[in-house]
Amino acid sequence: MKKIFIVLAILGLFLTGCSSSDKETLRVFNWGEYIDEDVIRAFEKQYNARVIYNLFDSNEMMYTTLQSGEVFDVLIPSDYMIERLIAENKLQKLDFGKLSNFDGVMDHLLNLEFDPNQEYSAPYFWGNVGLVYNTNTVSEKDLEAGWEILRNPTYAGRIYFYDSERDAFMIALKALGYSMNSTNEAEIQEAYEWLLELDANMNPIYVSDDVIDNMIAGIKDIAVMYSGDATYVIEENEDLAYFVPEEGTNFWVDAMVIPSDALNVDLAHKFINFLLDAENAYANTYYVGYTTPVQSVFDDVTGEDGDYEGADSYVPRMDYAFDEVFRHNEVVKKLLADLWFRVKAQ
Repeated sequence: MKKIFIVLAILGLFLTGCSSSDKETLRVFNWGEYIDEDVIRAFEKQYNARVIYNLFDSNEMMYTTLQSGEVFDVLIPSDYMIERLIAENKLQKLDFGKLSNFDGVMDHLLNLEFDPNQEYSAPYFWGNVGLVYNTNTVSEKDLEAGWEILRNPTYAGRIYFYDSERDAFMIALKALGYSMNSTNEAEIQEAYEWLLELDANMNPIYVSDDVIDNMIAGIKDIAVMYSGDATYVIEENEDLAYFVPEEGTNFWVDAMVIPSDALNVDLAHKFINFLLDAENAYANTYYVGYTTPVQSVFDDVTGEDGDYEGADSYVPRMDYAFDEVFRHNEVVKKLLADLWFRVKAQ
């Protein structure tokens, strides 16, 4: 779920030693700035491999690239996209006999709705969506309103809001007490009207990753933000804190999968297993700032003197009844995209 918007590809960036013709090749498709490059170098060295590492900036861009015929050995999409890829037979089941490090994955990340039998995916990072706020200017009392604080006139013109129909309607539906995966037309219409009022009365700034630097600079007082990005901005600005409304939020998981047309399935399993190794998982979580799925690493970095000790945003609440994983529904997806366009166009 890392939202660093970069459109580029790193091809053979980490080649060292003998010529590439002597090496096995692994093609990986991942979010930008979502891995420690030293981990890739270590994998290449250990397995005498060449990693061709391509980047996408959204799940939808990744899907479109796959549809164009591009072939990869490992993908790292989000939960709802994994559900779609499974339904369309675009993924193959993992051979867990080749994933000796999988036993270290946190239990609450397994058998979720998008992969209910845990056959196709191995968690990579996880988190939730909440509000980063300035503790000097935002009242703790006002936060008790939950997502409704985003429509509190006190903060008009002082809010950053993700330019994302999924996140926007998640917030509106949760604020109204509905499931963020609602397919009920009346509920979706009510959420649409909620967002229209927010847009008309609050003058929110719709953002992508520029929200990170802007919140660090203290330009606005409240921002919708992913937990991993929140961890970073709070480290950079001690006046900021993280809050997740009690009405519920999006609990998300980005996970490693192998496409059905992958060319190097064995090396793909080795790569997934390598990233689940505790030492490499620590390097990744330290570099990226998002929450590790490896229990021993999580315990270490959140424990006494750990890198993320006391960082609330690094420890998303678990098994909370009102938090949900996004589900794939193509009809609802198109409807929300159309309604969100109308919200911003009014």
